[in-house]
Amino acid sequence: MKKLINSTDTILTEALDGFVATHSDILSLGEDYKFVRRKILKPGKVALVSGGGSGHEPLQSGFVGHGMLDASCPGQVFTSPTPDQMLAAAENVNTGAGVLYIVLNYEGDVMNFEMAAEMTSGKVLSVITDDDVAVEKSTYSTGRRGVAGTMIVEKIIGAAAEEGRDLEALHALGKDVNARTRSMGVALTSCTVPAAGKPTFTLADDEMEMGVGIHGEPGRRRVKLASADEIAAEMTGAILSDMSLKSGAPVLLLVNGFGGTPGMELYLMANSVRKILAGRGITVARSMVGNYVTSLEMAGCSITLTAMNDESLRLWDAPVKTPALSW
Repeated sequence: MKKLINSTDTILTEALDGFVATHSDILSLGEDYKFVRRKILKPGKVALVSGGGSGHEPLQSGFVGHGMLDASCPGQVFTSPTPDQMLAAAENVNTGAGVLYIVLNYEGDVMNFEMAAEMTSGKVLSVITDDDVAVEKSTYSTGRRGVAGTMIVEKIIGAAAEEGRDLEALHALGKDVNARTRSMGVALTSCTVPAAGKPTFTLADDEMEMGVGIHGEPGRRRVKLASADEIAAEMTGAILSDMSLKSGAPVLLLVNGFGGTPGMELYLMANSVRKILAGRGITVARSMVGNYVTSLEMAGCSITLTAMNDESLRLWDAPVKTPALSW
């Protein structure tokens, strides 16, 4: 295992120290490394809190700041944060308007956030993201997994929260955006969790895992490596078959890298997807390409489509300033 680390025991705390110091104009670090929070809170705004295992950076802490999350709880690598982390974060950033938890649909995350919600004082609601079309159920989740579409949910409800919408309205909006979002991924290599010291799985040089999850969990099947156009066609086809889009419908396209794929290849994939969408009369109204929801150094990518409307487009374009997103 070759990684830039000092010790597997301190990798998270040292990374958090460097992360918060780098973005000290935006972020503060909670006591005992329990959470990363927005440095300047907005009184009267619903607090948006998320979290999850580390190793998916910039998800989630990279999305803390103006226009997105108020706090993120980083667990150990690929491990859910604990309920006391979530409780501490919620109590620290709640300015009186309530707390909305945003949770990826993995059993550990859902269970721990439910426990935290029971202990959190004041009004609390949760939005669970489950945008992965690859599998209906996995050993990690009850129902579909939450993957890169989570970022889109957080951006849109984050903008609405800045406008002053109440907890119930944000909860309804988050559920609606999640319902209009679909994703699917492909892995070309595995990744190595530092504590394990060896790859999570192995792929031959001519193999890929179609429908992989963000922790390296299996997807639909292991197949021979194909061209970018063929890979894009299978993933985009699976996503579109699960959506109800009319010709001319506007979508947001996210081509997300898993950490080990060069930008050139991600943009090439974006081009392949755009050709497919154009052929079906679907309009790419907004798009993003880059590493946003990663799996350590895994090579591969995911494709996410969100059906957009005028409100979603306006909220997506609203100002945001976080370590990972800024416009």
